[in-house]
Amino acid sequence: MQAVSAGLLAGFVGFASSFAVVLQGLAAVGASPAQAASGLMALSIAMGLAGIVLSLRLRLPVSVAWSTPGAALLAATAAPAGGFAEAVGAFLLCGALLTIAGLWKPLGRAVAAIPAPLANAMLAGILFTLCLAPVRAVAEQPVAGIAIILAWAVMARVNRLLAVPAAVAVAVGVIAASAPMPMEGWVPRPELVVPDLSFAAVTGIALPLFIVTMASQNIPGLAVLSANGYRPEAGPLFATTGAFSLLSAPFGAHAVNLAAITAALCAGDGAGPDPARRWVAAVVAGCVYVLFGLLAGAVTVFVAAAPPVLIQAVAGLALLAPFGGAMLGAVHAPQGREAALVCFVVTASGVAFLGIGGAFWGLLAGGGMMLLARWRA
Repeated sequence: MQAVSAGLLAGFVGFASSFAVVLQGLAAVGASPAQAASGLMALSIAMGLAGIVLSLRLRLPVSVAWSTPGAALLAATAAPAGGFAEAVGAFLLCGALLTIAGLWKPLGRAVAAIPAPLANAMLAGILFTLCLAPVRAVAEQPVAGIAIILAWAVMARVNRLLAVPAAVAVAVGVIAASAPMPMEGWVPRPELVVPDLSFAAVTGIALPLFIVTMASQNIPGLAVLSANGYRPEAGPLFATTGAFSLLSAPFGAHAVNLAAITAALCAGDGAGPDPARRWVAAVVAGCVYVLFGLLAGAVTVFVAAAPPVLIQAVAGLALLAPFGGAMLGAVHAPQGREAALVCFVVTASGVAFLGIGGAFWGLLAGGGMMLLARWRA
């Protein structure tokens, strides 16, 4: 029962804490409300099934999640010129790269070799603008904005894991009391998108999405498992999540990967005294994700009826902790700090050049500064 309760909590927290970020990201790259609902459904079902398959096969608490940093990247990216079809093409390419990283070790090693300060700085730059949303919400809708932030702050003192779900609950109450609800679209329907691809989508979406997913989700996810005494081979885990990303991408899903926070819930002592039985928690969490996937239409309709700034505020609160961790990782070590700051500033600027987004240029600029520093030394 302890493993079951841990799995239920992991599934609820994993979905409620960041679904707003996912919907924001899909909408930013051109998804219609129906396509966003399809993408949320595909992501939830894919990560649920992937976690169930891996945990049952390996008898390990392998928790799988959608790429929250990846969704934040999408939210900070301009819609491709070719619309959502180009974004879906980029999702497919990212899924292929994730699969290859698991099957072909040199690619996985190459991503792991990206200096941690640069990877963290790029992620921090992506998250920065989104983390300002709660402040904007207070300026535009003071009563609702302050209520959401207070719920988050008070619950964080009681149980940090439930802080964002508490903010979601208050936002739901505010929206339900003030926004008229449409009568259609409550049942999610898979929306198959014929993919397209362009150079801008490859460099502005696919490659940064692959890098942040590997550096900010897959590698930390392995570290959480290792810290709790589980040391599975990385390749099959990456390949499996990449395969589920490929299968779900045509329906609007950006990427699934190893979880980090929910992995700690499923692999830690809270999931039971017997480490050999904690895989049950990950299976239960996967079942919860699948259930939430079937409710994705209702979630999307509700969010679409809400004032955008309130949904952005919830998303911003959900991303504060990842932003803080990324900034700390970027500037913690004096060596490479200047290069990391350059990467952060360029990425956070959001400036696109030659049709390529700021995340790619930030990583390039920071890498150039790091190479220059080494050459001068």
